[in-house]
Amino acid sequence: MVRKTLASATFALALAAGSAGAHAEDAPKTFTIGAHMPLTGTLARSGQAFDEGMQVAVKMCNAISPKYKVKVEVIDDESTPAKAVSAVEKLASSGAVAIIGGYGSNIVGPASDASDKLGKTYITAGAVSDELTARGLKTFFRINNNAGYERGIATLLTDLKPKSVSIIASTKEAPALLAAGLDKDLTAAGIKVTVHKFDPAITDFKPIINKIKLQDKPDIIMMSAYENDYVGIIRAAKVLKPNVKLIVGTWSLATPKMYTEFPDLMGNVVGTSFLPFPVEVKSEEGQTFAKLYKEMYKKDIEYLSTLSFVETMVLCDGIFRAAEAGTLESGGLSDEMRKTDRDSLLGRIQFDQTGDNPNFSLSMGQHRDGKIVLVSPKSAATGEIVYPGLPW
Repeated sequence: MVRKTLASATFALALAAGSAGAHAEDAPKTFTIGAHMPLTGTLARSGQAFDEGMQVAVKMCNAISPKYKVKVEVIDDESTPAKAVSAVEKLASSGAVAIIGGYGSNIVGPASDASDKLGKTYITAGAVSDELTARGLKTFFRINNNAGYERGIATLLTDLKPKSVSIIASTKEAPALLAAGLDKDLTAAGIKVTVHKFDPAITDFKPIINKIKLQDKPDIIMMSAYENDYVGIIRAAKVLKPNVKLIVGTWSLATPKMYTEFPDLMGNVVGTSFLPFPVEVKSEEGQTFAKLYKEMYKKDIEYLSTLSFVETMVLCDGIFRAAEAGTLESGGLSDEMRKTDRDSLLGRIQFDQTGDNPNFSLSMGQHRDGKIVLVSPKSAATGEIVYPGLPW
């Protein structure tokens, strides 16, 4: 039986009344959630979106529970492993009952190791490496994973039936893992695949694009990388104009923010997504999230803020259950997290023994003049894909 989401009529009542029904003598107990995010540096867009979704979730959690409250303390890890570890240690020492973090498997790995040694439950929506759930940590949880991203992208590409695909892949852990999986999936489907690996320090992608243009001559370019990489790759492709039909990427690409900042580069580009833009949400929890997000940040929810919203709501559920059971202070939060079974904007959330969510899946969205249209899988599509379709 899937546990219902926290959304109910109490949302509207609690938000309007400010939980005024609680008597002064029954002051709620407040628990601190620690978080580390890249709020500055090259991945600041991602960290800020994560932070926004998290803050809305905290507000919604607090509106629901008259007995328990949560507050969040966020530390900027600057996308540096050592600073992420330091942040976890600082947050734990200051009384955080759990940690939300970070962005990138190379950051989350050491940070969650540190959290585990300190006995703190750690949840992430920003790291998909398979190695993270192979460590046997009892305190580690995540709501998304490489398998879900690989499945979503492979479904789109195989449905388009290209003769060949060139994959441009960062050598960072998660992008490299995704590229290897896609290479295997697409090759098995009879599609010719060429993988071009690049060091994350590279900023000039013209040599790779030129090689793709002259040697590979693919139908589709697939980018397994991060935000700044996408910009560099598409910018180089726009200059050299290889004879391709589509450019596809992964996380943090099909977002309104990317189009706002780079409108000349995003047209017809496809990336992983959960919701179309303008946003359409059907669940009560999702509608409340969208409403509060718009009120707080003057914009619509997007991909990364949705991820962090869901992980924070799931964590709040666990904290409140453990507090009610009297096990939160004695290390019972991770056990409560393993009992999770709830609906969400990402679908059903559960955790297996490794801390992974086996139900994770996603759609693919295409940039269209400031809008994002879901184009794959067919069951979730809100429109037909423009194919061929390029930014130039």
